[in-house]
Amino acid sequence: MSDAQAEFQILDRRSFGRFLGLDDGDNTPDETTIWRFREALVRANAIEALFARFDSHLKSLGYLAMGGQIVDASIISAPRQRMTDEERAVVRQGGIPQAWAAKPARLAQKDRDARWTLKRGRRKRAGRQVHGRDRHAPVWVQVASRHRPAPRLHPHLVSQPCSAIWADTAYRSQKNERAILRAGLVSKIHFRRTPGKPLPDQRQRANAARSKVRSAVEHVFATQKHRMGLFIRTIGMERAKTKIGLANIAFNFKRFLYWECQPNSA
Repeated sequence: MSDAQAEFQILDRRSFGRFLGLDDGDNTPDETTIWRFREALVRANAIEALFARFDSHLKSLGYLAMGGQIVDASIISAPRQRMTDEERAVVRQGGIPQAWAAKPARLAQKDRDARWTLKRGRRKRAGRQVHGRDRHAPVWVQVASRHRPAPRLHPHLVSQPCSAIWADTAYRSQKNERAILRAGLVSKIHFRRTPGKPLPDQRQRANAARSKVRSAVEHVFATQKHRMGLFIRTIGMERAKTKIGLANIAFNFKRFLYWECQPNSA
């Protein structure tokens, strides 16, 4: 939800107040307070440190992803940017349109990182493309683009104590396969069909078996984008990283509590 909506819900619902530890008569945070707190997190580059602390806590309790890492990517939407064709061409080249530069207030409201992209043949306003894994936060956030090479496996992914890497066909490239081999891991990346030729039966069966494991990562993005309503209203890459990072921390807390409440949990 937006900061303004968060303020309204805190004032309107006692459940929100109880969650925040607020009693009747306490000062409640308004939307400016929420924005300033998030800006402080951005300036402090706090998301990585917060996840490192959370990861250390998980490890101390015996939660280790020893079986493998499931890697995937998702596109997080952003508001439409109203601009002319000339302004769009300048932004794509990394510049600032002259009309924007003359009006700092207008420039501050323009996200020059967000782009249009294609997904399953349909155009989508894509603020950021998030690459993540099943248990932790997205390792990195990048600008989504229409034409992009196979996503690169971040070095942090192949340095984890695990045995294999699961991913869909988008991640199948010689560079990624070499990185997995150098790390002493097993590649469980889906096989890609040669254009104009059917996928051999053996590889179809291998992909089907890998899908049973890899599909578990899909509910992470689905929960954030649908149940949590993750939407990038901020401007700039660093603010987007913080916004998405906070959503991932909240999701991981939820999953951690779920496993802690299981009868056979560690």
